[in-house]
Formats: sequence, structure tokens, C-alpha cells
Amino acid sequence: MTVEITTLTENTVSAPEFIAEWGFSALVDVDGFKILLDAGPGQGILQNARLLKIDLKQIDCVMLSHGHYDHTGGLVKVLKKVNRPIDVIAHPDIWTEKYAKQTDGTFDYIGIPYQRDLLESLGARFRMSRQPFIIKENILTSGEVPMTTGFEKIDRNRFHVKEKGRMKPEGLADDLALIVETPKGLIVILGCGHRGVINSLHHAVNLTGRKKIRLVLGGCHLINASVPVVKKTIAALQEMKVQKIGVSHCTGMEASAMMACELGKKFFFNNAGTKLVLE
Repeated sequence: MTVEITTLTENTVSAPEFIAEWGFSALVDVDGFKILLDAGPGQGILQNARLLKIDLKQIDCVMLSHGHYDHTGGLVKVLKKVNRPIDVIAHPDIWTEKYAKQTDGTFDYIGIPYQRDLLESLGARFRMSRQPFIIKENILTSGEVPMTTGFEKIDRNRFHVKEKGRMKPEGLADDLALIVETPKGLIVILGCGHRGVINSLHHAVNLTGRKKIRLVLGGCHLINASVPVVKKTIAALQEMKVQKIGVSHCTGMEASAMMACELGKKFFFNNAGTKLVLE
């Protein structure tokens, strides 16, 4: 089995010609089957794909890790590029009206910036599931991730949904991970990891029955985490004997620096333009 992962959108870049922007998107190629995980906010995905010599017309499906704009804003550009019907796999809560509370008490809309009808008119065939969704043999979504660690929490003060005209804190149940089972261990790719990177890894192990974790990649949402939470996260990664972790997007520089110091060669920054080949 050969797995190639190319990061198309991220806050930072591996070379100056790429576009950096707040968000995430990665192409995951498993023995020629191509999954686009998220589409970033939309400014850089086409240019970065062109620079990386990736033809987005060849993708087999799209998976959305959750319904925030910085992971879904590029969907229209991607669908127009694909120009044919294509499955888009996600949790049904991607359609909730998502908002972020600002320091002044106001709320900014941060959900999908498109109506479902528009996306479907461009070829999106939505496959919605709260449960793990088997994309292909050895490739699945996590489904809803249980909150089990005790130290990983949803930022309910910041993240809200609007229901019947009123704001309420959100649990981000739509936060999914992509799981690839390989002979050498699990590959777990996160969009943001709002439900917690360790919660997501425990869930992946429980779903598959496989304890060895070969690679964790993507956003770990530790950007506003306290030092004790970051330390507990690192300790859990070490306890689970994660072989490699490449952080992106909302992990945060302070948490990333702590992880780099503690995890050594197991750690790397995963930015736009990074390509990994695992055989």
C-alpha cells in the first residue's frame, strides 16, 4: 500500500510561490484513489495544486472535516474544476449556522459560505453520516468523536450556532477525522481536531482495533490551550507511541514549539506544499 499526502492549503508555506491562508486542505492518495480532505478558504487551492502538479479533476471524492468556512470556502472552485458529479462526505451538522463570538460580544458567521443547492448544482453529491463512513476498503471517516480524555474541551464560549434566531454554544459534533489503515499502522488526518487530537486517536484505535499509529497530520486546535493541556496532549502522544506527527493550521505556534521540543524527530511542521509518501 502506498499513501501520498499533499497539503494544498495551510497557514504557512514550504516555498514562497505558494499561497498561505488560514485554513486547511490536503489531497490523500491511497493506491491511486484520491480524496480531497477539505478545500481551505478558497484563495490558494487552485494555484497551489497547479504548482504541485496536482490535477483536481482526477479526485475521486471530497471529505469535509467540519463546516467552518476555512475548510469549505474553496468548494465552489474545486467543484467547477472537477466539472462532474462527485461524492462529498460529511457530517449533517455542517449545515448548522456557525458563529464565532468576538471579544466585544458580537458574533461573526464562520460557517459554509454557500447554499447546499448551489453546491449540488455544481455536482456535489452529499453523503451525510453521523457514524463512521467507509469510503473505500481501509479508508473511513471517524464519525462523531467521543469526548473521553477529560482534558480536551470544546471552546463553547467562542463557538456557537444560531437556532431559531438565538445563539447557543456548539459542541462541534461534525468534527471528523480521516482514517487510513495501513500494514504499518494507522494514518489519522485532522482538519482542526476541535474534538481533541487525543480523543480522535483513541476513537480511531477503538474503531479499527489497531493500536499502532503511524502518522497524525493536520490541525490539533491547541492554539488557545493552556500549557498544562498541551503537556497532557504531548504525554498522551508519547504514551500512544505515535510514530510521526505533522501539525498544521490551528495547532498554534506555542503548542507546536512545545511539541517540537518534546517529540524531537517524530515532529514536523506540515505546511502548504508538504508532500509525504508512505509505503
